[in-house]
Amino acid sequence: MLKGKNIIVGITGSIAAYKAAYLVRGLVKKGCEVQVIMTPAGKEFITPVTLSALTGKPVISEFFTANSGSWNSHVDLGLWADAVVIAPATASTIGKMANGIADNMLITTYLSAKAPVFVAPAMDLDMFAHPSTKINLDRLRSYGNHIIEPASGELASHLIGKGRMEEPERIIEVLEEFFDEKKNSDKNINNISYSNLSDNAYSEEVIITDEKKTLAGKNVMITAGPTFEKIDPVRFIGNYSSGKMGYAIAEEAAAKGANVTLISGPVNLNTVNSSIKRIDVESAVQMHQAALDKYKDQDIIILCAAVADYRPESVAEFKMKRKEGEEIAISLVPNPDIAADLGTKISADQILVGFALETNDEENNALLKIKKKNLDFIVLNSLNDAGAGFKTDTNKITIIDKKGNKYPFSLKSKQEVARDIIEMISYKH
Repeated sequence: MLKGKNIIVGITGSIAAYKAAYLVRGLVKKGCEVQVIMTPAGKEFITPVTLSALTGKPVISEFFTANSGSWNSHVDLGLWADAVVIAPATASTIGKMANGIADNMLITTYLSAKAPVFVAPAMDLDMFAHPSTKINLDRLRSYGNHIIEPASGELASHLIGKGRMEEPERIIEVLEEFFDEKKNSDKNINNISYSNLSDNAYSEEVIITDEKKTLAGKNVMITAGPTFEKIDPVRFIGNYSSGKMGYAIAEEAAAKGANVTLISGPVNLNTVNSSIKRIDVESAVQMHQAALDKYKDQDIIILCAAVADYRPESVAEFKMKRKEGEEIAISLVPNPDIAADLGTKISADQILVGFALETNDEENNALLKIKKKNLDFIVLNSLNDAGAGFKTDTNKITIIDKKGNKYPFSLKSKQEVARDIIEMISYKH
């Protein structure tokens, strides 16, 4: 799938730059024409001579060629490329890409590129975990960039954690998978009429992949994140939900033209699309009330939040002090069931979508929830699937409709999963 492709490989100032030589060599072996663009800092870690020898092309780093003064056109490069791969991508470069800081040849080429962009971060674990890095990566995803998640292992600092640039062989596989899926997707889109599909015909191979505003003018309400149920002023009952899935859905719906209301539990995330109206809540009771206040005006309601089923019956006014030998029992009472409550209130022309994170008997539990809560769809994922569930950047889902039709999807980034969910709803709506 890569033979004959024009690939730009961007190399930035990371100790992982040495891996770029293997990446370039692997792409050339696959039949690609490769143009390397390096940041000035990148040249401190690997020489342009090495990369030029591998590609058969001069490495580009500056806007003007020394001595001759000829101009390197970032616009022409952006039009030439079939794909742009930035590997390694430092926190600095990721920040510049996310915010349009065009102060070097690589960033100006990125901003001019019409081709898909793949970003392979490489940095120390604390830098990768920093909120600013997470926000910048989320922003890049919202722009349509493909993030190749770094691996975990020993880093240049000799610390152990996530931040190692993915291996060149895997990056090449990602590119091959992308172009293979694109070929199949283009073929299916050209050959299949969506109006003629039966209820059981929908699959991830025939998802609409263009950027049409399929939800233009629609009002979409989404709940996201966990709820925190107070025990005392400093303690709470909660869960591990990061909110990433709900926020990804909100961004995708907004990108499709919807007027999005996002009701969010406590998370360390920010929205990117300025059209998203965010309502911050903490407890299940607060989220329930916010949903009741807004649901009547919605065309589509997507309940992605991991809402606590129970809360403490009473909340201590002051911090509970530990006393030697004393045991404490907390009495819990049920929280309102937001999905079930809305299921009794919505009109026939509204769509209600729920989520089910299960650990056993997954499909049966999901089918019971559809019926019990009067859902049009349920998005099922299982903690038994590696890479799915809380605190991950990926998810593996099965969408089930109220007729019992099941649509399984492969493991994908949460941004891609969000697109699948929104496309399914748009198609069925």
